[in-house]
Amino acid sequence: MLLKTKYHIVFIFVAFSVFELQGQDLSQIGKGEAIKVNGGVSVSQLFNSSFGGEQRRDPYNYYINGNLNFSIYGLSIPLTFNFSNQQFGFQQPFNQYGVSPTYKWITLHAGYTSMSFSPYTLSGHLFLGGGVELRPDGPWSVSAMAGRLQKPIAADTAAGNDPMYQRFGYGTNVGYNGDGYQLNLILFKSKDDPNSIDFVPEDSEVLPEENMVIGLNGSTTLFSRFSLSFEYAQSALSRNVESESINREVFAPFPSSNGLFRHRLSTSYYQAFKSNLNYGGNGYTIGVGYERVDPEYKTHGAYYFNSDLENITLNGATQLFDSKVSISTNVGLQRDNLNNQKVNQMTRWVGAVNLNYTASDKLNLSSSYSNFQTYTNIRSQFEDINNPNPLVQPTDTLNFTQISQNINFNTNYILKSTEEKSASLTANLSAQQTTDEQGGAEQNSGAMFYNGNFGYVNQWKPLELNVSASMNVSLQEATEMQNLTVGPVFSATKSLLEKQLRLSLSSAINNSYSNSQLQNTIVNCRLSATYSLKEKHNFSFTNAFINRKTLGNELSESTIKAEYNGTLTYSYQF
Repeated sequence: MLLKTKYHIVFIFVAFSVFELQGQDLSQIGKGEAIKVNGGVSVSQLFNSSFGGEQRRDPYNYYINGNLNFSIYGLSIPLTFNFSNQQFGFQQPFNQYGVSPTYKWITLHAGYTSMSFSPYTLSGHLFLGGGVELRPDGPWSVSAMAGRLQKPIAADTAAGNDPMYQRFGYGTNVGYNGDGYQLNLILFKSKDDPNSIDFVPEDSEVLPEENMVIGLNGSTTLFSRFSLSFEYAQSALSRNVESESINREVFAPFPSSNGLFRHRLSTSYYQAFKSNLNYGGNGYTIGVGYERVDPEYKTHGAYYFNSDLENITLNGATQLFDSKVSISTNVGLQRDNLNNQKVNQMTRWVGAVNLNYTASDKLNLSSSYSNFQTYTNIRSQFEDINNPNPLVQPTDTLNFTQISQNINFNTNYILKSTEEKSASLTANLSAQQTTDEQGGAEQNSGAMFYNGNFGYVNQWKPLELNVSASMNVSLQEATEMQNLTVGPVFSATKSLLEKQLRLSLSSAINNSYSNSQLQNTIVNCRLSATYSLKEKHNFSFTNAFINRKTLGNELSESTIKAEYNGTLTYSYQF
């Protein structure tokens, strides 16, 4: 028995040294089963045929996917692999090795890991090193880290890649949770090693940097109904650690040049501040917020940061008419060019409004509007409708598009709801305005996207039968261009054999127009069946047929092309 226990201890030690184990609880060691294994495997075969045109896909493909998860006293070690007639792949999420064991109120981090102190200091940056989080019972808590933030990369003039210096950093976060208030004091320090790379091109602007950030954040409750939260940070950034040192005793809270941080001619100083004050009344809340981030504010503890901004916002939420109406809003003034060095300054009102109205047990309405700048993926709903292959996802063509305005309207009306049958009508409308900017100035190359869906759903509960029909509309308007896609979609699903077998049939017809001229017509039909056996074995078969008719012009003839895609999949879970 003693020998067996020793082998268990050795095995666990090796696992800690090799694999990435996030947030594991060491208090489970010696309890329950020592090793557990679970996972699954799936095998898929794809058949493709094309009529009236070039064969775009291979006639036959197969895919084998699997995953294994080893659990050693609660320590999870996942593995995945995939194999096909086109490629073989093996993935394990611990290519960058790390461990984060937990015992009671102590959490350790070692290897490749990440920690977060606050958005303005250390915020999820990956590092190679160690860290600790101490959260005992009581008011105090301490977190600390140290390690390599960036590995050295030599210049590659052939590929045009800039070099990168090796960067090390460390930091700590000390918190105190008192009676009705909470405070955190944060220190983060990092520095590049100027000797970590041998060659830097003369025309390169890459220089070894040094950064130190001190932050303070907290929250409290005032007079039982007011809640206040704030965060303040100061960042000192030396653009070149080899520049001449200077004395700057007056810049609190940073130490003198003989202390923790050496001030230089290349050192710049930045500040960031954010606060919110909210009041909770009877059935409503109201609050005010302020945020200011200096131009070029930067911390080595975050990959990306929005700077040169000032936001003053007012927010509120309430419920009216016996909670039938819910309203939440956020409105404010946003501006940049805080140091008055830009040619143009952007000042605008920003806001967001959400409204929900439960008119009755049958009718529900909701809408929202926002002109806060966000980044999103814009994809037409017809990309999924016209995709005949469920294993091949369409490629997004507009990734990370800046949305300057967004409005949505949704409604649902229940026509009938009984134990035998239910029926409902739905409508969803949305409009998005995109904006391109160059040098901070808005360009006239943005676009408007409109999407609409109007549907009817009918369910016969004893028969396990669902039938739906919808009309989809997608419109894009840009400079001298208008693209419209419109068409109906029909679908039906049926469950058999005590829900072990599920059959589904769907069909869609849509027309695409460019500047009011019909460009193509697409008709598709998909039939699929799924069968589950003993909750471990799953069989699925899908047949998809799609017909594309493209209208020609004076220079080309009209073409008709049809495609057939069949997919047979078996999966097993254990």
